[in-house]
Amino acid sequence: MRVNQAIEKRVLQAAEYIARTGATVRQTARVLGVSKSTVHKDMETRLPALCGALKREVDAVFSRNKAERHLRGGEATRRRYARMRDEP
Repeated sequence: MRVNQAIEKRVLQAAEYIARTGATVRQTARVLGVSKSTVHKDMETRLPALCGALKREVDAVFSRNKAERHLRGGEATRRRYARMRDEP
């Protein structure tokens, strides 16, 4: 498989995963075993050239994730302090 084919396959795989699950960039990077930077570059630069419709779906998921991230951060902080409080 050529390098470009491998990259295209990874980009489409990541985009389909994000669209299907609503995953964040971090979650997607962890599942695919690549860096957050790679996922972001794939979605912002490479995906539009491959599939515009899938790009729109990914953008919708990213917009929702961006709007919700302050809630996830607050929840993580709440769990952290609860864990610290419960430890001896």
